[in-house]
Amino acid sequence: MKVHPIRIDFYVTEEIKRYVYVYLLEAGACYLIDSGVAGCQDIICKKLKKLGKDISDIKGIFLTHAHPDHIGTAGWFREKNGCTIYASAGEKPWIEDISFQYKERPIPGFYRLAGQSVPVDKVVGDGDKIELEEHLLVEVIGTPGHSSDEISFRIDDSVFIGDSIPVKGDIPIYVDRDKTLKSMNRLLEIKGAAWFYPAWDKTYSREELKEKIIEGKCLVERLEASVKKNTPCTGEISVEEMVHRVYQSLEMPWLKSNPLFAETVKSHMIASAPSLRTVESP
Repeated sequence: MKVHPIRIDFYVTEEIKRYVYVYLLEAGACYLIDSGVAGCQDIICKKLKKLGKDISDIKGIFLTHAHPDHIGTAGWFREKNGCTIYASAGEKPWIEDISFQYKERPIPGFYRLAGQSVPVDKVVGDGDKIELEEHLLVEVIGTPGHSSDEISFRIDDSVFIGDSIPVKGDIPIYVDRDKTLKSMNRLLEIKGAAWFYPAWDKTYSREELKEKIIEGKCLVERLEASVKKNTPCTGEISVEEMVHRVYQSLEMPWLKSNPLFAETVKSHMIASAPSLRTVESP
């Protein structure tokens, strides 16, 4: 099996530029790990053509989670060639009904990025093994935290880890602090894996993975300390006010540029101070 990373650049807003990696797997047939944002199918098809392949060669798309930059072309490819869509049970509702996802997680440019709803043909979960073809076995590893039911996929000595590790220098986005930490620990425990393919960074060797996880944990710990430091004695504070206090205390003003950072802060508020009562912003 050959792994071909495809970088997809996109804009969340006119001011916020991001990128995500899609991985094209070339074996007897071809498969995608995640599918980028809506409209990036031309970039993927260009890579297929360069390899002497075409759309009909893609037999399956494995979605690590339901966020728009991961599901954007899944529906397009499925309509074109009937490829199988694989995803977890927890992410399935958001993939099959993007309006439902938008209602629960409204972000700028959502529909432009997410594309269209798409049926999940195969629901997979932690511990499942999918034999795609001879000598090509996919093992599913649960790595929730960034998203409620995110999964990673292992094939031979390669593991495709989506957004399961908060990256130093980037905006940390996760919905569950504890699960994020557990997922990073779990990645470290995978035996026999040599290469790790994240969605938001370059490919890691095992040693680089360890370094990135140490950095990720340090980032989580800094946020945790800041939330605790800024928790008022009254036991009441709005998430918006806590976000403001956190990015000021950490001297990281860029954190406020992404509305999803509020979910990260909220997860710390819930985990570190269960009795803390969030109130509506004035």
